[in-house]
Amino acid sequence: MTSEVVDDTADQDVFGGVDSHADTIHVAVISDNGGHLADAEFRTTAAGYAAALAFLNAHGQVIAIGVEGTSPYGAGFTRAARSAGLDVVEVNRPDRAERRRIGKSDPIDAYAAARAALSGRASSAPKDDTVTGIRALHNTARSAVKARTAALNQFTHLLFTAPETIRAKYGQLKGADRTDTLARLRPSGDAFHTAVLTALKSLARRVKELTAEHEELTKTLDSEVTAHNPGLRAAYGVGPDTAAQLLVTAGGNPDRMRTEASFAALCGAAPVPASSGRTNRHRLSRGGDRAANAALYRIALVRMSSDSRTREYVARQTAAGRTKKEIIRLLKRAIAREMFRCLTTTVAVPGIADLRPLRQSKNITLTAAARHFGLWPATISTLERGIRRDDDLAHAYRDWLHAA
Repeated sequence: MTSEVVDDTADQDVFGGVDSHADTIHVAVISDNGGHLADAEFRTTAAGYAAALAFLNAHGQVIAIGVEGTSPYGAGFTRAARSAGLDVVEVNRPDRAERRRIGKSDPIDAYAAARAALSGRASSAPKDDTVTGIRALHNTARSAVKARTAALNQFTHLLFTAPETIRAKYGQLKGADRTDTLARLRPSGDAFHTAVLTALKSLARRVKELTAEHEELTKTLDSEVTAHNPGLRAAYGVGPDTAAQLLVTAGGNPDRMRTEASFAALCGAAPVPASSGRTNRHRLSRGGDRAANAALYRIALVRMSSDSRTREYVARQTAAGRTKKEIIRLLKRAIAREMFRCLTTTVAVPGIADLRPLRQSKNITLTAAARHFGLWPATISTLERGIRRDDDLAHAYRDWLHAA
């Protein structure tokens, strides 16, 4: 009798849904007409994932599995399911209105994920492992910056409230000089002064350690990002942190971004229609990944300050009566289009490795080269080292070196 049931169910198409947590996943399976078949809970271990997949396959031919959170808690199950050849789609959390209406529990969320996979509402490919290392480095570097900022704020406040003798001696120092001096001091004096100086010394050392940690993480992150997508890293105004954020947002999977418009919407840079009656206008999008939106904003600021084409564009738009905020929104939309191309296609990066040896073979100093082009020596130096990309300058510089 049992074998007959298995044979019947093996012919039907089913959809799975997974509500993931740190220690457990709740798996639900529904038929192709939306009927609830079964649900169960499994551990987030290799054995648990294998049991969950066997549970799904026992109910029929699995067409797709909707997983809520394929990158955080659902990453392990997603890897196991994709290794088994199953189609996995990422499911967004139910909106608040639906959650208030139907309530919340692990089975409810798992069945909702399965229905999302069945209806096609969830169609995004899951985030894969290609940027897992970049994501880890990026998050760790950001946490180092936050911890350093917190230590600096506490450090500054403590110095402001310190006794007058301490403020008079160390309050005039600024930046790294103050941090270095306080990190080396030997607390002395009465108990009150010794306690304050000890605290300042500890905070100063913490700031120095976090600064060094962030610099090392950024250096490693830069190498990883450049190796993963050299075209993105070489784009003007895109640094290691910005490139990492865009790669993390893209999920390491170009299938998540069908068009440049969808990527702009993902970054919150696509204008949203806000028309009614005779009013026809668009407003700023407040959705999408705000960290990616901030990355586009940083790129726009860099280009507005140092890119000649962007500065000319800003001047034209300002003359046309647009405000600075409106211009930045336009720039972010254009930058999103460029970043989409870098993320989804192979962008050739012109080589610059020959520039420094060529200059040195001609016995030309950085100062002489910079003077010829009317630039600072640091600009030529960063160009030669690949820190700053400027294709037009690189071509002109190479031609000048050959002719020198």
